[in-house]
Amino acid sequence: MGEQTIRSASGGEDDRRGIRNVLRDLDALERMLAEERFESDRRRIGAEQELVLVDRTLHPASVGPEVLGRVTDPRVVPELARFNLEFNCDPIDLAGDCLTTLERQLKEAFDVIASAASEFGATPVLTGICPTLELAHLTHDNITPRDRYYALDEMLRRMRGSDYELRIEGADELIVKHRNVMLEAVNTSFQVHYQVSPMEFASAYNTALAVAAPVLAASVNSPILFGKRLWRETRIALFQQVIDTRTAGVGQREMVGRVRFGERWVEQSVLEVLRADVARFRQILTVDDENIEDPFEALEAGRTPKLNAWQAFNGCVYRWMRPCYGVTDGKPHLRIENRVLPSGPTIEDEVANAALWIGLMSEGVHAWRDLPDRMELREARSNFLRAAQNGLACHVTWLDGAERPISELLAEELIPMARRGLERAGVADAERHLSLIEERVRTRQTGAQWMLDSIAKLRGQGTRAQRLDCLMRSIVEQQRSGRPGHTWAPAELDEDEGFRRSFATVSQCMTTDLFTVGEEECIDLIASIMDWERLRHIPVENERHELVGLVSYRALLRMLGQHDSQARRHTISAREVMVPDPVTVTPDTKSIEAIKLMREHHVSCLPVVEDGRLVGIVSERDYAQIARRLLERALGELDA
Repeated sequence: MGEQTIRSASGGEDDRRGIRNVLRDLDALERMLAEERFESDRRRIGAEQELVLVDRTLHPASVGPEVLGRVTDPRVVPELARFNLEFNCDPIDLAGDCLTTLERQLKEAFDVIASAASEFGATPVLTGICPTLELAHLTHDNITPRDRYYALDEMLRRMRGSDYELRIEGADELIVKHRNVMLEAVNTSFQVHYQVSPMEFASAYNTALAVAAPVLAASVNSPILFGKRLWRETRIALFQQVIDTRTAGVGQREMVGRVRFGERWVEQSVLEVLRADVARFRQILTVDDENIEDPFEALEAGRTPKLNAWQAFNGCVYRWMRPCYGVTDGKPHLRIENRVLPSGPTIEDEVANAALWIGLMSEGVHAWRDLPDRMELREARSNFLRAAQNGLACHVTWLDGAERPISELLAEELIPMARRGLERAGVADAERHLSLIEERVRTRQTGAQWMLDSIAKLRGQGTRAQRLDCLMRSIVEQQRSGRPGHTWAPAELDEDEGFRRSFATVSQCMTTDLFTVGEEECIDLIASIMDWERLRHIPVENERHELVGLVSYRALLRMLGQHDSQARRHTISAREVMVPDPVTVTPDTKSIEAIKLMREHHVSCLPVVEDGRLVGIVSERDYAQIARRLLERALGELDA
């Protein structure tokens, strides 16, 4: 959940003192390892559940701090965005009915949050990326008001030296530039923790890297971002790009991303991973001096140090498999945190995903003692990216260079292996959860595939906003049913339900597939585009995609009428025809306000601009189509 009493690193003596504190914590950790102070006779599991809050319109509800104020359970904590919350499960011994206990904790916490959220007209939802989330929700005002989050945004912007950028290709292509760290808040995950002894850390960590791809492929649930169909687990690409502080490389120099899979197998100790991180990355956040303890003084006094200087550093290095340090009942322990799994589709699905991973972790350290000799790390990393892109449809390079369809690998080898691992650990309630994974793999219906199938079925029905609302409504309803995601029927559009919500703002009505021209384009080209595409308006933009004018069909006819000479017409540019600085709106402008603007200014369309850039256009024709459907509905009700 992150240390909240922090500040951003800004250089100078304070930061030099901060990194010395980090190094001192690592020295203390090395001493504790050498003196065998770590707990090694117990194995615990745990989880962190992130979720998104949506309002009655099925869009993100920025009421997280208010909901948190109604919840007395200290395990419910804030997240970066005001529309997200997180719940931290209590540690559970890996034995007996531990999976049932984990499921019960998650359901109880979800119900507590749901009850508190209902007071503010909000509902918690489990989904890797909320389908109805838009860029308009990712404002600085929607950052949860905590020093940690403001400091994180400030420091990452300073290190990047530019706005945050996304470029992701799937069935569609997404190119986005944004001003703040809130792009990271798009992601909601289900993070699973697995306690390991220091002696087995290297083998366990390597196992976690090797199985990351098949576990992710079976769990994907985030295929849609801003209405675009991208990777089956788009969270992976999004997080890696948003938190990337690298600038352009220099020559052949290799520069490592702050969000990463890893560069090499671990040979002996957790210190290899921790030291590599400190060596490669600058600190982003530091703990205030008054919250720093001398770890060696604590050890001499018989106390276990918190190592909070290093903990703050580690919290801003985003390995997909993150080493963690903790203290339980005064005894230190090591954990591996699996950060690849998405939230949803249901709690039952999430616990099944955890069971698959935990079972493979338990058995892998015994079955794959020679793992680094049988697989190159770059193959494990490549497998991971393929799984994120294509889910159960991908092929991977497995042990000894074998090429395998990942669904076949799961069904024939890895699910049975996970079953043996859970049995080895003494887990008595594994079968229901692993059977769910088997059915999901057999039917190929991950949460991601369900969303894509639903969108495909809805093609041509309603508006884009209605289809995304429909998808979100179905997620909420089917989560409430308790049925696991692989049994869900595709979403179906009911135009009566929520119809009015589907055109409340400009972003829900505007056209985003635009034909534009530059200021120097000749009017013959403009006229041709209007004829070919049946357009009445064409925006004029500069090289930075900033709107500079608007050419209307009427203005073009007037200009052509004044110049009969073909030669003269070729010399006329868009600049001579366009209306400079036209009236504009933003994506979150209310539709009723947009209609009023068109009436007041006697225009039939409005370019839509965000952060100075053209993102869409909304016209009388768009609203006329909505009005026609409303009229048809009203007349139909009269006839009935």
